[in-house]
Amino acid sequence: MTELEAQDAQGAPAEATGKPDVAPTGTAEPASALPAEELERLTSDIVAALKTVYDPEIPADIYELGLIYKIDISDAREVTVDMTLTAPGCPVAGEMPQWVEDAVNSVPGISGTKVNLTFDPPWDQSRMSDEARLALNMF
Repeated sequence: MTELEAQDAQGAPAEATGKPDVAPTGTAEPASALPAEELERLTSDIVAALKTVYDPEIPADIYELGLIYKIDISDAREVTVDMTLTAPGCPVAGEMPQWVEDAVNSVPGISGTKVNLTFDPPWDQSRMSDEARLALNMF
């Protein structure tokens, strides 16, 4: 199983990048049955799929906005995504997790996706990438 999280080397949430990062333990947990190349391909394809999902009120994709907190790929190619929203009262709160699930399930080789919506830690603008900041003119 591989796990990507937004953390620094001490395990604290990463600041300013807004992107899930490789867990401090490395690119893959030692017990992973998937080859490293396959994990890399799946991860890259999942990120590309997530970049097709947009909050309808914000002209930046959810990945660059920093709404994706964790991507976990099991040996069975089942994906778990932990994500948040820009605000708990987001008008698409009921729909966006399904959009994420559909996007990830479109990746060849994925056997299923579960999306967990969390507000811990709460999202803030420091999680946005430079690309999202540029799109939103927030420099």
